Amino acid sequence: MEKRPYGKSGEMLSALGFGGMLVSGETQEDANNFVAEAIDKGINYFDVAPTYGNAEERLGPALIGKRNKIFLACKSEKRTKSEVEKALEDSLKRLKTDYFDLYQLHSVSTKEDVKAVLGPDGALEALIRAKEKGLIRHIGFSTHSEEAAIELMNQFDFESVLFPLNWVSMFKCGFGQKTIAEAQKKEVTMLALKAMAKTIWKENTERPYKKCWYEPIDDKELAQLAFRYTLSKPITAAITPGYMKFFRWALEVVQDFKPLTKEEESFLLDESQNLKPVFPQ
Repeated sequence: MEKRPYGKSGEMLSALGFGGMLVSGETQEDANNFVAEAIDKGINYFDVAPTYGNAEERLGPALIGKRNKIFLACKSEKRTKSEVEKALEDSLKRLKTDYFDLYQLHSVSTKEDVKAVLGPDGALEALIRAKEKGLIRHIGFSTHSEEAAIELMNQFDFESVLFPLNWVSMFKCGFGQKTIAEAQKKEVTMLALKAMAKTIWKENTERPYKKCWYEPIDDKELAQLAFRYTLSKPITAAITPGYMKFFRWALEVVQDFKPLTKEEESFLLDESQNLKPVFPQ
């Protein structure tokens, strides 16, 4: 299993993360089996949020007896101190844990968001206080905006950023390059989303993957190449779309990881030419 460092903490995370959407909308029995399968294969990085349907309700019971084997990340899209304190407390209860290894400001995308979370009585104050109390161990954020990512990293010593790093968006727009550069400069750990995204769903078409607002890559070989592309960047871990099929494809990649070759990258570049990138929007 490919494992990589989470900053200077000394902790090593599996290069593939178990996203909470994998258990959202599933039966508790299936959720238990999915989690057990992942841990048995060496996955220790788990990521969830209260906005992922009933993922927290399913993941909490599935992790009973397994909590000490994993690095558990959660997040909140709330912007004020009091709202985040309540969200954190509720998530801890649903996930049946006393602490989170990582807690993140979620989807900070606009200048207004940045100002709100960093300002007086903002969300960051709640995270700092929670860390002092031992409720969380590391502080991070997630965003789909390069401008927001850079501004946040300039304003506070966040330990990690969860960001969409996708082959089409990178080839077509260079989206993510500035964030990678800033994260490396400031020694901020990068965690990745949307590695297996292909494009935007076409209007008035059947969407077989209801959990995905974007069209995932439904071809195993291409999906695995795209996942390897993201993992070949200076990141610690990446998360797949919310279906076990994609997770298992990625699992094969991280069990015998090989960086992308120049020939494979050229192939992906050609494949991206007629696709509309998921980001930026």
